[in-house]
Amino acid sequence: MVGLTAEDTPILHVSAVEDYARSCFPASPPRQAAPGADRVGVELEFLVFDRTAPADTVPLARIAEALPPLPGGTRVTFEPGGQLELSCPAAPLREAVAQATSDVAAVRAALLPAGLLLAGTGLDPLRPAARQVHEPRYNAMADYLGLPYGALMMCSTASVQINLDLGDRPAQRWERAHALGPVLTAAFANSPLSGGRPCGWMSGRQVVWDNLDRTRTAPVPAAGDPALAWMRYLLDARLMLVRENRHTCRPVRDGSTFRDWLTGGGPPPTLDDLAYHATTLFPPVRPRGWLEIRYLDAQHPAHWPVCVAVTHALITDDRAGEAAMAAVLDRGAVPYSPSAAEEDGRTAWLRAARFGLADPALRRAATACFEAALAALPRLGAGPALVAQVAAFADRHVAAGRSPAADLTDARTPTGSGRTLPPWLSEEGLA
Repeated sequence: MVGLTAEDTPILHVSAVEDYARSCFPASPPRQAAPGADRVGVELEFLVFDRTAPADTVPLARIAEALPPLPGGTRVTFEPGGQLELSCPAAPLREAVAQATSDVAAVRAALLPAGLLLAGTGLDPLRPAARQVHEPRYNAMADYLGLPYGALMMCSTASVQINLDLGDRPAQRWERAHALGPVLTAAFANSPLSGGRPCGWMSGRQVVWDNLDRTRTAPVPAAGDPALAWMRYLLDARLMLVRENRHTCRPVRDGSTFRDWLTGGGPPPTLDDLAYHATTLFPPVRPRGWLEIRYLDAQHPAHWPVCVAVTHALITDDRAGEAAMAAVLDRGAVPYSPSAAEEDGRTAWLRAARFGLADPALRRAATACFEAALAALPRLGAGPALVAQVAAFADRHVAAGRSPAADLTDARTPTGSGRTLPPWLSEEGLA
């Protein structure tokens, strides 16, 4: 053991996995600060299109060359298919939205003269999956996940990911984040097209994730102690890959789980192996010392702040959260609770993906949730412009029972040769 770092320490008992799981749920001391001190981090994924050849894949180098320095401190990365990811620093709601808005505007302005268009939708509406990033991790991931859904997830999907403080009662926020998932998925469903045609779902992206290895993409099962639930999820998820050295990752195809590795009698995994295994798990809500909300479709570049503001308000504000939970329980949406069977919970997510806000129960629950969020946002520090933006979204989409996906489906036109920008893929449409 001499010379080993903490990360190199072998795991000799399942209690070490529990310790790791508990470290993912650190409780903050009760806040003395004013309401609105909770931070929110925003990770925005966008598809990038060539305005004159929208059916073509845009090379990463062309996008990178056009990007300017970003004033808000946003980190720029690329997903395997060339999706542009903007990771904005965590801050209180008003500051986080302002910083991210500034950087998104800078990106859009820089791409336009280069003939490129930033598009916000959860699933590429035109192009087949085409991988551009070939790092060892992604090579092994592609091999493990397979076709067609692995390639679609890696190369054709985009999301709004929202990172939230756990607060002084992590279990409460964890429960809210899950229980509200189907309602928020329906409210922001925005991926109805594939190959230029309706795919039959309001959130085609959600369906892609549902068809992957569910030991790593299903919601973490409900439990009174979320750390114990996360521990069991870590243990029972299949191994995706093993890092053989700095330059090679080997996919694991035999169906073995992390628990099998731990109890199999061979060289035990290390704490570093466990932490890396956690990065290959993609449940709709993932604990990382904060809550990582992963279930929301990418949104129009001008509309994503609504997604962030509503989710932040409903999960971190107690009055809004209690009202939203009551709406989920009372208005027909399936709750996240120990008594709900896994398949019942899965049905709720798929119902949201299929129908969006056209589902009456989800629409009723979303109406109550948006009302609660609008009441909470001023006390959380949101400015009048952001509150007005949320109210306008509620009027246009929630009150009308029309997820953003419905607008894209209605505006769809044939793409012809693929050399002409479809009307629904424009500054007024996706972008």
